[in-house]
Amino acid sequence: MMTKCEPCELCSTSGDVIIQSAEWRVILVDDAHYPGFCRVIWTAHVQEMSDLSVSERTMLMNVVWQVELAIREVMRPHKINLASFGNMVPHLHWHVIPRFTDDMHFPNPIWGQVERSVNPGIQQRQLLIPALRSAIVHRLTED
Repeated sequence: MMTKCEPCELCSTSGDVIIQSAEWRVILVDDAHYPGFCRVIWTAHVQEMSDLSVSERTMLMNVVWQVELAIREVMRPHKINLASFGNMVPHLHWHVIPRFTDDMHFPNPIWGQVERSVNPGIQQRQLLIPALRSAIVHRLTED
């Protein structure tokens, strides 16, 4: 069920778009503490996964899995966090977040309590972003 698109930051095509199709786009989230944090956004303004057809849900989740695999391959995180909240922005999207034991919030969610102020691996992870972009594009354009 498509809803009226009030001012919605995810309806705009702004952001650091890595790759997109008519149905979805993958953006690199501008978060200096979490290099490699990606968001997979469904283009149409819908709120829930159940608003999509089965084939659309399958397509969207395939994109999420491919982004996850690219992050794992390139960044080698300790864990991947997948989240689809939409409480603040009720537009269907998935967060794909590489997590490391030395990141600021680990083991808490990145929106939780900060556990440390220094992230020793962050600069090395930032250097991996070009390779991550290429890996995501490659995975989502394979025939």
